Amino acid sequence: MSEPWPNDAVLYQPYEAEQILLAENASCLAVKTYLKMCNLPYDIRACANAEFMSPGGRMTKLPVLKAGAFILAEFEPIVNFVEQKNEAIGKWMDEDEKAEMRSYVCLTENIFTMAELYISFMLKPVYDEVTAPRNGCVFPWPLNKIQNYSKCRQAKKMLKVYQWTDMSIDDVIEKVHKCCENLQMKLGESSGDYFYGDKPCELDAIVFGHLFSVLTVKLPNMALAQTVKKFELLLNFCRVIEGVFKSK
Repeated sequence: MSEPWPNDAVLYQPYEAEQILLAENASCLAVKTYLKMCNLPYDIRACANAEFMSPGGRMTKLPVLKAGAFILAEFEPIVNFVEQKNEAIGKWMDEDEKAEMRSYVCLTENIFTMAELYISFMLKPVYDEVTAPRNGCVFPWPLNKIQNYSKCRQAKKMLKVYQWTDMSIDDVIEKVHKCCENLQMKLGESSGDYFYGDKPCELDAIVFGHLFSVLTVKLPNMALAQTVKKFELLLNFCRVIEGVFKSK
């Protein structure tokens, strides 16, 4: 039998006002929303070195969850950990629904994270005016320059692995538009406010994390937000989630 959820769980993330980047913000918000959906208690601690505390991760390495003796990072590992504690939402879903739902989770995370990284690191105005100043702000000179170079190199390496470096901004927007179409179609099939009826699951958390971040983080290029705004069902969905869970 697994141990119960610890009362002293802590979620570590970069400083929201000064430091956090778009993809990191989306990942952190998705995890916070998921834990609130599960009614699991946790404290949030903002710290400059949050990503360096991470035990690893496939994309952003954030947020970092310390729960008892366990340290985990990013959405999927944290969701898996919660499921092992038998505390997860979505226990009511059958195996076919879970498999389908997780394919949507993977699609959302991959497309939106890559698009967020592309906007942040491949578009010079965004990088110069937002990404570099925010990422480097917690480090003294010349460490801030070194850290920005390292972060940019890592981001572009990941984009290259997923074959996004050769894309134009129009290609990126087309991918995001197609992803939103698929999500809106799925949401339109639902009988309730959430993707699978009247109870939330992990898909609701990760979609909200990415959409809300894209819509609210101000950048010199707001093409991602303008794309999301074309999907009224998804905008209504964000309003519902924000109203129910963001203030918890």
